[in-house]
Amino acid sequence: MASPRAKAQHPALLPLVTDPEAHFRQQGIAFLAGVDEVGRGPLAGPVVAAAVILPATALLPGLTDSKLLSAVQRETLDQQVRQQAVALAIAEIGVAEIEVLGIGVASLRAMAQAVQQLEPAPEMVLVDGPWRLPVAVAQQPVVQGDRLCPSIAAASILAKVHRDRRMQEYHRFYPQYNFAGHKGYATQEHLAAIRRWGPCPLHRRTFRGVREWCP
Repeated sequence: MASPRAKAQHPALLPLVTDPEAHFRQQGIAFLAGVDEVGRGPLAGPVVAAAVILPATALLPGLTDSKLLSAVQRETLDQQVRQQAVALAIAEIGVAEIEVLGIGVASLRAMAQAVQQLEPAPEMVLVDGPWRLPVAVAQQPVVQGDRLCPSIAAASILAKVHRDRRMQEYHRFYPQYNFAGHKGYATQEHLAAIRRWGPCPLHRRTFRGVREWCP
C-alpha cells in the first residue's frame, strides 16, 4: 500500500472541496502544514511568511484569517498556536531582496523558506492563494485558504504578529514615519511622511508612493 506521502505527490486542485484540511487528513496525512505570508502590499519593511503543522486535536476558538481579527485576538491566538503546534517556522525576506526579486517572487520564496524549516517535515502543504511554491513537497493551493483551513489561518496569524512586532521595533529607529501605527502600509500619514522626510532604508524604492521621492 502506498504511504500517505506517496499518495499526495501530485494532488488534484480542489475548487469544490469546502474543507481541504479535513480532506487530506482523511487520506491519512498526519503532518499537514499550512503556509501564508504577510506584507505584499506595504511600502516598507519585510515580507514575512509562516508555516504551521497543527495536530488534528488542536483547540483554537476563534481561529480565522488574521485580517478579520483584532490585534488583541491575534496576540492571544499566536500564543495558543505556539503552545499547540506540532511544528512552526517563520521566514523573512528583507527590502533589499524584495527590490531585486520583485514582491511576488519574494513572497513565494519566504513561504518556501518557512516550509523548508519545519521539523518534522510536512507530508503535504496547503498554500494560501493560487500559488505553487518552489519546494519538493506535495502541495495544494487553496484560494482563501486562511478562511478555510485552520493551519493556514494559524500561519497567517503567526506571520502577521511577527511582522507587526518587527515594524514596532523599526519605529524606534525611524519614529518620524510612525511604523508602529501603520506597519508600513500606504496610509495618508505614511505618504505624507515620505514626502516630508524622503524614503529611509526600510522603504521599497520600486513601489509607487516611494519611488517618486527617490533621488
